[in-house]
Amino acid sequence: MAKRSNVDRIYTDLKNMASHFDIKPDEKLNEARMAAQLGASRMPLREALNRLVSEGFLTFSKGRGFSCRSLNVDQILDLYQAREAVEGKIVELAIQRANLSELENIRDTLSNSENHYHEASDATDLVGIDEHFHMAIAELSQNAELIRILNNLNDRVRFVRTIDLEKRRVVTPQNHMDIINAMIAGDVKGAVHSMQTHIVRSSEEATEAVRKAYARIYVPNPAI
Repeated sequence: MAKRSNVDRIYTDLKNMASHFDIKPDEKLNEARMAAQLGASRMPLREALNRLVSEGFLTFSKGRGFSCRSLNVDQILDLYQAREAVEGKIVELAIQRANLSELENIRDTLSNSENHYHEASDATDLVGIDEHFHMAIAELSQNAELIRILNNLNDRVRFVRTIDLEKRRVVTPQNHMDIINAMIAGDVKGAVHSMQTHIVRSSEEATEAVRKAYARIYVPNPAI
């Protein structure tokens, strides 16, 4: 039990570092230095590193060892496209499996919290509001694997989304209201379309988001 708790602690610390690119994109990890920094011994550190490789936060190659994940336009587009597919299915299942009152509760929460969207103090708050809505619908899908996948996708794209929203405040209550109203009406096609339209990003948008992310990673206190 102690070993598992230690692995979980190391895993959480490393995941936060990789999620926020405190470890630079493609940077090789020095395991000895990382172990000293985290107060970890080799075996639990290696277990946590392998877990993060399997989840897409780190990479491993023979001869090079462990490195932080890359940050490029193709990768970001892949993550958004994966979200489109996963959340489209989540919407379908939620319409099938949720009762009307559960959907109406989400709609009423949106109606009562509209000011939160406009009063969010920073991009981190906006991303949190958006993720809360999407996870509420995911829970109604009653599919644990889709929920797990969505959590992973959110974790891997959150850094870029947060920086992107510092200038482009595209999270609005109307985006979410269109989705939930279609779900309440039982309009599967309309709900899936609204969800995927809300998620989709063009190549140009992804390119700009990655540019901003690199500026934040490599330039202290950038004015972006």
